[in-house]
Amino acid sequence: MIVIAHLSDVHFDGEARATDRARLVMEYLDGLPYDLDAVLVSGDIADHAAPEEYEAARKVLRSRHPLVVCPGNHDERVAFRRGLLAETGPTARPVDRAVRGDGFVLAVCDSSVPGEHHGFLEESTLEWLEGVLADTPREVPVLVAFHHPPVILHIPYVDGIRQFGEERLAALAERHPHLKAFLCGHAHTGAATTFAGRPLLVAPGVVSTTRLPWEAQSGPDEHVHLDEPPVVAFHVLGEDGRLTTHYRVVVDRR
Repeated sequence: MIVIAHLSDVHFDGEARATDRARLVMEYLDGLPYDLDAVLVSGDIADHAAPEEYEAARKVLRSRHPLVVCPGNHDERVAFRRGLLAETGPTARPVDRAVRGDGFVLAVCDSSVPGEHHGFLEESTLEWLEGVLADTPREVPVLVAFHHPPVILHIPYVDGIRQFGEERLAALAERHPHLKAFLCGHAHTGAATTFAGRPLLVAPGVVSTTRLPWEAQSGPDEHVHLDEPPVVAFHVLGEDGRLTTHYRVVVDRR
């Protein structure tokens, strides 16, 4: 059994609230009596892409489990690389990384667009992903992650800045049947749908929870709940190849 914890949208902003909520989730994961195969943080690590925000994130986003992060629309690639990955140099190329575990591959793509809030996978990212899939035996399942969902989630505020150009990703998936699922964040709400005939699983937000269109709000710009506790997703790959996802509310019980 393979278990991957998935959190998203921590939005370190220099304030104690965001830091404390992220720390609560990481302490919960580290305190589990089970060794996770990976912990995925799918974007919007910093809120303003400031160096001090990434410094705070680097101190909190640590785990005894294998950890992988990717940028979101609030992140900036050079600052992300320097602050989180300890990489030097002014490279603005996409941050694409692969975790090859025991019996699975987690391919984490950069869907951010510099200076914009919507998502788009650059051609270099698609070529990299094609290579990861081609180099992975067909009997080994591959999970593909990024920040922006490539489908409409029926949340207008989110749908306007989703991942576009998704037909290229769908065509790639058709060529590689061992691509088993897509994982993303961005929406600040747990959701499950399909894309390219595979599950598309959206991690809830840690810093806040999106108000759905049919939920009450006091004004047109009140997009999120700030009083809801953070939530983490657990993606479980069984020996039969079936993927199951559990969503767990993380409450401070100290």
